[in-house]
Amino acid sequence: MKITEFKLRGEIAGLYFLSDLEHKYLIHRLLTVAREVGVSPELRGWNWHEAPLKPYYEDIKLPMYVVCSKYCPTDRDVYLSQVEKAKGILNLKMALGKMLHGAVSDSLQAFIQRRKLDFESWLQKVRWNEIPAKREDVLKPAEMVWHYVIKQCEAKYAEIAARQPYASEQDLMASTVPFLIEHKISGELLGLSGLLSLDCYDYLRAIMFDLKVESEPQDWHRLAPVGYAIVFESVYEVPVNICCTIYLNLRDDKITVKKDLFFANDELRNWWIEERDRKLEIVAEKRDPGKPSQSSQCDNNCIYYKLCYT
Repeated sequence: MKITEFKLRGEIAGLYFLSDLEHKYLIHRLLTVAREVGVSPELRGWNWHEAPLKPYYEDIKLPMYVVCSKYCPTDRDVYLSQVEKAKGILNLKMALGKMLHGAVSDSLQAFIQRRKLDFESWLQKVRWNEIPAKREDVLKPAEMVWHYVIKQCEAKYAEIAARQPYASEQDLMASTVPFLIEHKISGELLGLSGLLSLDCYDYLRAIMFDLKVESEPQDWHRLAPVGYAIVFESVYEVPVNICCTIYLNLRDDKITVKKDLFFANDELRNWWIEERDRKLEIVAEKRDPGKPSQSSQCDNNCIYYKLCYT
């Protein structure tokens, strides 16, 4: 499947904040198309009890990352993790992912709650036994991202405060960072885990964000935010038409951010359902799909690579 429309990718710093250009694209392109084309009623999350959203295997629940990951060409990673309960070998990319996701979410949460939490204090709370890397390999990137997020929030707050001098502190915060961060939500109605966490949901613009760390854009990265949008619809019955994948990378000690802002249309929703159903079937039937015909087809970052080929 090749996605060619509604792409807006570039070196735009902003993380969950939209730039002026992105906001124009949202208002004048994506929302316009979403209103004109619409989403088929049977693909809205609140119709979880009917086909095609109703899961065929009601007793099996999968994590969202299992449904949306396409590292393995044959989906053998699903069989190994969910049936065999095999433990993969985590790598530096995984460690950076854990650290940077934590730095982003915890710095944002602290800002939203107006808590004084500096980076050094945060470090003391990191569960290092869950980070598969040396501290020196992940400390600097995490600190850079922490300060980057805080500076963005403070700049946005100052901008909003200057425009609305009579707004209350509560109103200023709601306008500055209208984000649900790591919001806990159940995906059980759709055959998913009951303990899902959203990276970010912008409740003023109804945008579902998903954060990717140390990754280059792939079409299948759109599956996760679309899946979370459908789950959100199933629980709150609020339509979520717009999704965004954020690519946070560090290159030569510099932070780069790319965004893929798109309409969660029928094609993407059907793709997500196909992925969910195929992987539910693998687990239900305990069927090993087998290894790819050649190891060169495998992603170097697959945590099960050595399990398959040694």
